[in-house]
Amino acid sequence: MPITPVTSTATAAAIQPAAPVRVPKQSMDGDMFMNLLVIQLKNQDPSSPMDTNAMMAQTTQLAMMEKLNELASNSSQDFSLQMRSAAAALIGKTVSYAGPDGSDVTGTASSVSFAGATPQVNVNGTSIAMDALTGIGI
Repeated sequence: MPITPVTSTATAAAIQPAAPVRVPKQSMDGDMFMNLLVIQLKNQDPSSPMDTNAMMAQTTQLAMMEKLNELASNSSQDFSLQMRSAAAALIGKTVSYAGPDGSDVTGTASSVSFAGATPQVNVNGTSIAMDALTGIGI
């Protein structure tokens, strides 16, 4: 009985999925630091283990990095609150901004919206980003 070979019409590329593309991290975080420390401990020479002082220094660096990240986050939140307070203080004041044609437009701030990242000040029925204001009067 003759044996006939089985031939495939599918290509190798269709059978094997493409390798996932790994995007490198652009910032260091606690997970990356901890992974590096674990890899370092796994691959250390048993006859010459890591110095405990070096390990404590690295653990301290991890704690400092996490606290600095927390401080940066808090600082960003504080800045956002300051912007909101400053925007609310503008209500009833005369403000100016650059109009669409580049000329100075002056009006009274009647309300403030906090819907976006930057507070929007309502001046004469026009919503203007707070950072686009060019002057504040009395």
